Amino acid sequence: MEMKKREKALEREREMEKGSTVDFNVLPEGCISNILSLTSPGDACRSSLVSSIFRWASESDIVWEKFLPSDYKDIISRSFSPSPVVFSSKKELYSRLCNTPILIDEGNKSFGLEKRSGKKCYMIGARELSIVWGDTPMFSEVAELINVCWLEIHGKMETRILSPKTTYAAYLVFKFSDDTVYGLGFHPAEVSIRFIQGGDEGGGETRAVYLAPDGTQRRQYRIVPRSIGRISRSISHRLRLPASTSREREGQRPKERGDGWMEIEMGEFFNDRGEDGEVEMSLKEVKSGHWKSGLVIQGIELRPR
Repeated sequence: MEMKKREKALEREREMEKGSTVDFNVLPEGCISNILSLTSPGDACRSSLVSSIFRWASESDIVWEKFLPSDYKDIISRSFSPSPVVFSSKKELYSRLCNTPILIDEGNKSFGLEKRSGKKCYMIGARELSIVWGDTPMFSEVAELINVCWLEIHGKMETRILSPKTTYAAYLVFKFSDDTVYGLGFHPAEVSIRFIQGGDEGGGETRAVYLAPDGTQRRQYRIVPRSIGRISRSISHRLRLPASTSREREGQRPKERGDGWMEIEMGEFFNDRGEDGEVEMSLKEVKSGHWKSGLVIQGIELRPR
């Protein structure tokens, strides 16, 4: 008697499980597209392997419209290309922005997407950066460091145009000229990130980095004009000195990128709600007095962690 009760109970459980199972293949394609739009770009692509109806749904503009930033139309309208950004589907546009960022704002910035998440990536071009002595013959038109002993670079970005609730890292993107390169690895530079909002400035961590990959130089100079020496002494108390010689040796060094340039991380920050404000990235090497040359700056890139 007890055995029959158990069998009936198991039979009822099987019927309940069977009744609760959903066959997604019988759902309308539009319904499946709406479901996939609530996942991620990677999940949508993987779902195309489930069945033909999932493949068609995963290609839908309904899905990829959700993965694109809400203001993507405005950003594309600021394209600096002489020809408009052409795409046959939202998925094609997403893929293009992941693989080939577009120039915007008269060519002073570039915009793209992080492939895994669809979050925004920006590059602040050299012409948009504030480079001390950048408007004198000591820098060429392409932001090549010709010969200076005071290196100072600043870049700003409005936080509202970045993806909210996202941790970003900032990178200085550069390479070395074919001419003689010197003065870039003898002493570390200092990088930092800070927030500016409503006139208030939030301090950030300052740390040491070396611009030369191996820290060696072909030529070194320590000839400092008298006026530059006075400037260096007057502001040195405002900059955090490296803790020790060993700390300098541990300074971060640049890494090679796949596009032929190099990059070095300047720091990271969390963009909470994307409210009005600015984040400022800076790199300075103003203490050593060594003459520096051969640095070609492409810009500062911000991309999600």
